[in-house]
Amino acid sequence: MGSRPLALLADQLTALDGQGHSAHAPARIGPNAIIRVAEALIARQGSAASCFADAHLTHYLSAPPQEMVDEREVIALQRALRERLGLDEASAVSREAGLRTGDYLLANRIPKSAQLLLRMLPPRPASSILLGAVGKHAWTFSGSGHFSFETGRPVRVSIRDCPICRGSVADRPLCDFYSATFERLFTTLVSRRTQVHEVQCQAMNADACVFEMRW
Repeated sequence: MGSRPLALLADQLTALDGQGHSAHAPARIGPNAIIRVAEALIARQGSAASCFADAHLTHYLSAPPQEMVDEREVIALQRALRERLGLDEASAVSREAGLRTGDYLLANRIPKSAQLLLRMLPPRPASSILLGAVGKHAWTFSGSGHFSFETGRPVRVSIRDCPICRGSVADRPLCDFYSATFERLFTTLVSRRTQVHEVQCQAMNADACVFEMRW
């Protein structure tokens, strides 16, 4: 594939999230971090009411957010999941929400033509282009956290000051929401054999949450 198609692909992927960002605005995160968690809770638990009440977010169940939300709401909801459900079920709910977020991005945010071009590329350049586009919009899912990536073997994504586990302490990684979102995107656009693992988590006193993608 020549340089012109790759340039067009990069341009298309800059539309991953169409909302603007101000460096002076409060840190905000896309509404998928609220909406997809509600969907996952209803699918697994039959109701999202208790966890959302614990996080003081009940209003979102009757009127789901249509714009970016304060990252503190996402942090509170993730904490409520763990406290109300325990780590195992909270992990399963977060993972389901992450997969649903990946599905939403594929259906609504990543142009079909860009998806086709990515699938035509070998995995390593495809992963580099995809993560380059994701990185330009990292504030939409990592809030005030700091996103970076390395495209070696394995591919590594780091989120420092990660909002999913911020303020929590655990003996296991907690950021299943991100792991599952990356898994859905990578298995669809990079390699169907991709496996994603969180190998470091700030809840375990690491400097950053680190995700490895292998295929």
